[in-house]
Amino acid sequence: MYPRVNYEMTEEDLKEILAACKPVPMIMLQCGTPPSPQENANRAWGKLGEKMGFDSDTVQPIEGKGNRFFTAIPSETETQKEERLKKECEVKKANEVKKIKSEIDVLTEALNKIEG
Repeated sequence: MYPRVNYEMTEEDLKEILAACKPVPMIMLQCGTPPSPQENANRAWGKLGEKMGFDSDTVQPIEGKGNRFFTAIPSETETQKEERLKKECEVKKANEVKKIKSEIDVLTEALNKIEG
């Protein structure tokens, strides 16, 4: 998992987020119910995440810094994801090899003691 990063949105971005949180008037039409304020806010955060390069589901406020400041986990491109997964696989493989070699060393030492 990537570490959290501090972000600062613009005043215009903040206005868009706050506007998205306002209730939408219910107008009875045949097109159904309008999106809820939560759905609108989630969509606005998603748009901001795409613009600024973070995962909108990971946003958390920074206490004491104001409404425009928050932390989030950066989003990754497909290439970055492939590279990360490849590296994680290599590290896992190297750790497994190290573990098996250690077990072989212990068993070899035990065998040598038995054989004398």
